[in-house]
Amino acid sequence: MGVIEAIAPQRLGLGFRQVLASQWATNLADGIALTAAPLLISSATGDPALIAGAVFVQRAPWLLIGLQAGVIADRFDRRRIVTFANVARAAILAVLVLGITSTAVGPITILAVFFVLAIAEVLADTTAGTILPMIVEPDDLTLGNSRLQFGFMSLNQLAGPAIGGALFALGSEVPFVAQGVAMAFGAIVIARIELPDAERPDSTPSVWRDIVDGAGWMWGHGAMRTLAITIFVFNLTFGASFSLLVVLATERLGLGEAGFGLLTATTAVGGAAGAAVYPMLESAFGQTWIMRIGLTIESITHLVLATSVSPWPAFAVMIAFGVHVGCWSTIVPSVRQRVVPEPLQGRVNAVYLVGLNLGLLIGAVVGGLLATVGDITTPYWFAFVGSAITVLLIWGPLRQLTATT
Repeated sequence: MGVIEAIAPQRLGLGFRQVLASQWATNLADGIALTAAPLLISSATGDPALIAGAVFVQRAPWLLIGLQAGVIADRFDRRRIVTFANVARAAILAVLVLGITSTAVGPITILAVFFVLAIAEVLADTTAGTILPMIVEPDDLTLGNSRLQFGFMSLNQLAGPAIGGALFALGSEVPFVAQGVAMAFGAIVIARIELPDAERPDSTPSVWRDIVDGAGWMWGHGAMRTLAITIFVFNLTFGASFSLLVVLATERLGLGEAGFGLLTATTAVGGAAGAAVYPMLESAFGQTWIMRIGLTIESITHLVLATSVSPWPAFAVMIAFGVHVGCWSTIVPSVRQRVVPEPLQGRVNAVYLVGLNLGLLIGAVVGGLLATVGDITTPYWFAFVGSAITVLLIWGPLRQLTATT
């Protein structure tokens, strides 16, 4: 069995291999930006508010246009939407590179560019999540999503940031050249895919009516409602604790900057491993128990980080947490893609992604406030208690969730 066959079995079709190549390329591009973007803005200004603003402008578009992006994904040709969004990102990056090389960009301009890039990313990511169920059989969705998730963890979270930092050392414009090339490659590949005609929603004069229809369907579906609430709550607790991980790692665990980078990398390693072995885990344990065990591991992760004064328990639990992330991020889209009707895929996907990002943003604010009134471990205790209670509440409903597939 060749490498390509092992990664993307022929039975999944040429379309899947094209989607995989495109998303792996854009994942690498986005991973490069994870380190190159903050390095660029920090090299342009020493103002902490502007540096922190880079994170805000990259998250804000999810709250501003995330739901509308779902409507667009359902109303129009999905292949063309993703192609257009990736071409737009490559073009914007080319303009940024020209500005850097001519020293004509200041911090405000850089933030504006990042904001526009984030808008295109919202459109691309929301729509990309609807394509897989159009090209593979329902029984193969978990396999397909496990391969996509492996690329995300290994390229976006692990290799990309390291490459971005190394390329920035060669020149501030270099990583953005590489990012643009990878983005353009992803656009070219996805543009060549042949998709079946998608079933379109009934035409309505109002974008908001479409949004309400999508959100209403999701809320009326018991399993999907449980999944949406779970995602929001667990990202809120995650945001509260992990937004301060750099402080915990350096001040409490005694890790320097390199040690903190290694700590976060262990999560990506675990995530890639979890995605790679997910099909075997599903055969052995089933989706319900993988979700139960994974969410329990996430709760225990907060507890270990709250109580550890040595880095070694933190490293161990972060690997286990990464395996959970790799598995969870394989199951969730697969469940949603099997259950949600074709005309609603974009809007329901958008609701989940907006809820995810909203949870992270609220959690980061809550974590900062808790650390201010308490100490650095307070957000971790909050995350542990909140996630543990949620696990107990959804322990039974998780069986219903996976039974829907």
